Amino acid sequence: MSVKWTAAHLPDLTGRTFVITGATGGIGLVATRELARAGADVVMAVRDPAKGARVADTFGRGRGRIDVRRLDVASLESVRAFADSWTGPLDVLINNAGVMMVPYASTHEGLESQTATNYFGPFALTNALLPHVTDRVVHVASQLHRLGTVRPDDLNWQKREYDPWKAYCDSKLGLLLFSHELQRRLDAVGSPVRSVVAHPGIARTNLVSHVGGVAGWLNGLARPLLNDAEHGGLPTLFAATQEVGGNAYVGPDGIASVRGYPKVRRASRSAREPESAAALWDATVRIVGPDFSFALDRPS
Repeated sequence: MSVKWTAAHLPDLTGRTFVITGATGGIGLVATRELARAGADVVMAVRDPAKGARVADTFGRGRGRIDVRRLDVASLESVRAFADSWTGPLDVLINNAGVMMVPYASTHEGLESQTATNYFGPFALTNALLPHVTDRVVHVASQLHRLGTVRPDDLNWQKREYDPWKAYCDSKLGLLLFSHELQRRLDAVGSPVRSVVAHPGIARTNLVSHVGGVAGWLNGLARPLLNDAEHGGLPTLFAATQEVGGNAYVGPDGIASVRGYPKVRRASRSAREPESAAALWDATVRIVGPDFSFALDRPS
C-alpha cells in the first residue's frame, strides 16, 4: 500500500524562503503554517498586513520566520512595488491568492477583477520576481480549468457579457497555459527553475462562501464529500517541496481528483496546447505591459 503523503512528510526547509499570496485563509493559511513549521522563512504576501499579522500570531512558535508584506495581486502597481522591494534569492513563489465567481468589477487599472486576481496578477508577479527565483513557481489552479476556454482577443471581458462562472474557469485555464509557456521559456534559456501547478480538489474554504443560488446550495450539500482545508493544502505543499518535473499537475488522488492525498495527475488537453499557451502569453503582455513579460529575456 502506497504512503499517503501529508505535511508530516515535509523535509527540513531551514534556510529556504517562500512567498505565498493569499496566505490569511483557507489552503494558503495551511501552507504557510506548515512551511514555517518545517523551518522555512515564509513571506505572507497579503492585501491586509494587519490581518496577516493576526493570522501569523495564531501559528505559535515555528522553526521558520514569518514575515508579512502588503500585496494586492489584482493591482499591477502593487505587484510592481512588491517586486521592486524584493532583495536576495527566493526559493519558491506560490501563487495562491484567488477569488471565485464574484460579480463584475473593474480595478483602478481597468482590469476585470476576477481575472486580475486569478490570472493577470500571478502572471505579472511571477515574471517580475523571476530573476530572484532559484527553485520553482507553484500556481494554485482548479479542476474547473477543464470547463474554461481561451479567448486571447477578449481576456479582459470587454467584448462578451460577463459571466462570473465562466470568468473563473477561464482564469484557471489561463493559469495552466501560463505555466506551460513559462516552462517552455525557462527550458529555452537553460534555467533550472520549474513552473508547476497544484489544485486542492474541491476544498471546504471560504472561497465560495458568497455564492448563492443553485451553485451555493449544491456546494452546501456536497461539503461532507469534499476536502477540508488541511487536506486541500497538501497538493500545494507537495508541489512546492517534492521532486516533481516542470509543469507537473498535482492534485488529490481520489476519484475525479476531488479529495484525497497529493499525487501527480494530468491536466486537460486544452491546458497543454502549446500554440494556445503562446497566443495567450502574447495577448496577456499586450494588457499588462512588456515590463511584466519574461524577466529572464530582459537585461538587468
